[in-house]
Amino acid sequence: SLSDDGRGINFATYSEVASEMSLCIFQDGDDFARIKYEIPMTRTGNVWHVRVDEGAARRGTKYGYRVNGHGGWDTGARWYPERVMMDPYAPLVEARRKVFGKGPKHMTHGEANDPEMLSGYDFESSPFDWQGVEAPKIAEKDMIVYEMTVRAFTADASSGLEDDERGSYAGVAAKVEHLKALGVNVVELLPVFEFDEMEFQRLKNPRDHMVNTWGYSTMSFFAPMTRFGRRGCDASSAAREFKEMVKALHAAGIQVILDVVYNHTGEMNDELPNLVSMRGIDNKTYYMTNTEQYEQMLNYTGCGNTVNANHPYVSKFILDSLKHWVREYHVDGFRFDLASALCRDEKGTPLASPPVIRAIAKDPELSHVKLIAEPWDCGGLYQVGSFPNWDRWSEWNGSYRDVMRRFIKGDEGCKSDFARRISGSSDLYHVNKRKPYHSINFITAHDGFTLRDLVSYNEKHNMANGESNNDGSNDNLSWNCGSEGVTNDAAVNGLRWRQMKNFQVALMISQGTPMMLMGDEYGHTRGGNNNTYGHDNELNNFQWSELDKQKKHFFRFCSEMIKLRRSHPLLGREEFLSDHDVTWHEDRWDDPTSKFLAFTLHDRGLGGGDLYIAFNAHEFYVDAALPSPPRGKAWYRIVDTNLPSPEDFIAEGKPGVEQRYNVAPRGSIILLAK
Repeated sequence: SLSDDGRGINFATYSEVASEMSLCIFQDGDDFARIKYEIPMTRTGNVWHVRVDEGAARRGTKYGYRVNGHGGWDTGARWYPERVMMDPYAPLVEARRKVFGKGPKHMTHGEANDPEMLSGYDFESSPFDWQGVEAPKIAEKDMIVYEMTVRAFTADASSGLEDDERGSYAGVAAKVEHLKALGVNVVELLPVFEFDEMEFQRLKNPRDHMVNTWGYSTMSFFAPMTRFGRRGCDASSAAREFKEMVKALHAAGIQVILDVVYNHTGEMNDELPNLVSMRGIDNKTYYMTNTEQYEQMLNYTGCGNTVNANHPYVSKFILDSLKHWVREYHVDGFRFDLASALCRDEKGTPLASPPVIRAIAKDPELSHVKLIAEPWDCGGLYQVGSFPNWDRWSEWNGSYRDVMRRFIKGDEGCKSDFARRISGSSDLYHVNKRKPYHSINFITAHDGFTLRDLVSYNEKHNMANGESNNDGSNDNLSWNCGSEGVTNDAAVNGLRWRQMKNFQVALMISQGTPMMLMGDEYGHTRGGNNNTYGHDNELNNFQWSELDKQKKHFFRFCSEMIKLRRSHPLLGREEFLSDHDVTWHEDRWDDPTSKFLAFTLHDRGLGGGDLYIAFNAHEFYVDAALPSPPRGKAWYRIVDTNLPSPEDFIAEGKPGVEQRYNVAPRGSIILLAK
């Protein structure tokens, strides 16, 4: 930070166990090898600090800390005094690599002062001009979430953008009109904190052909990913470009939620450390360790380490990071990856009231932001419906995903569960002051099959990942509609598009917050690969030419369903449904072979008109007797997924619906009383 008098720069970091520390300021430009100044730091309590009045430029300076201490491996400490550590609080990261995914293979820079990343800052540039653009006010009950990846959104040449803009923050801003046309009002960005996309290529291994495009390997909790800026830009320019993206999204009425990874970092484990920062400053404070076992680094994340999030200092560190992104970058909320890992103490024991989770929920500066938990971790802690929440936290509802998949593909015995999930999962969330919108409903996400692959593959096809098809989930609850993968069978392809429409209907009529996956709006395929974290190519990249083919077909259907969801007051309610709000036209709840479900949502003065909705997962037509519409009204057909576009969705409704409706096999309908 700048000193109070504005003439110097203060550097400080925390370490309980260091015995000596110095500030290293590197030569200007792209020189990552030579240190210009090394200045001893002073300890006050557990904070090491120094003020520099000369020799550190106000912008573009690369710096880090050389740290040493007492205690060997057996104490949980990890000292690397020959290396320079990045500042955990650094607002920017100056990286050796300037272009995403471009760098030498099988090279780790092991020289004493030759790191891949160094700390940076910018106290020189004028403050960013937000030009009066403020975040749109979107109530949680009105959210339509679009999970997307900054790089993959525009990296493909079909985006039509200039080479230096593809795969960047600027690329997202340039494509805002697509998001508006689709109708979503919240984007959830896969990780945008600085990470090492080349981590798989450091040493020879079966995955050394892969590039980490998803970003779940945080190296800095305060700095935006520099290589998501325009090609070759510096850290300060990338940070401003990030703000331009947020400003463009806000101006379009779209909020920005960040997928954040506070459960682990990219510093890996003791077997293959990717040494950058916290590990060499105070390993035992920042990471869960158990010095009584051979593998000391506890791993509840599947990524080699687990952040010691409920240590008082680390908890403050996480809160400071969140508030930095709200203040500096105007983001609107956070989705916490493997959030249950943040619910453990330093030894990994689950806590009923985790201090860091409570602090985030109660912090006044974060009171307006959205908080979403992925309520499980890789250590067996599964908290769907029971994540510690203080009536603030929403949850990714994994139960919703599984039941939607099972019912719509035609599994027996899940109709009651299907009704429960589309009604807001009150069995999970109708507790204390929690609301239906605390359930984040999703059918697909970055992990697992895309929507297209969910109806095209029975098995995963992950050979491209280098792990002999052993990675990725084996339990996908998918159905290929009669043929595995790509086919020329018109009947199979027609059924697949119908099933995709059924999923979209179910997602958008469900109480709770809908979330869809980038690319599902045109039927993106990953060729049956359900774990594409390391592919910087067409497996992940949005195919704009494929979108063009579906503009009048599936994209139109998706966008119309979203508009119906946003415009009709009976969908996306503030409160859970009562018996007066819904009538279930059902007397076969206990019959496991029954796969037809119909119900009416009643207007009751809310406006918009009654809705009759039916799902038929049978392989035969169901001749459904319709309830009488309210007096003076008639049923109009809005949706029938069995019909071709544009008949499958008629926004104003099509009249002529009689007292019965023959619901097609594997079909769903929506009728409106008007």
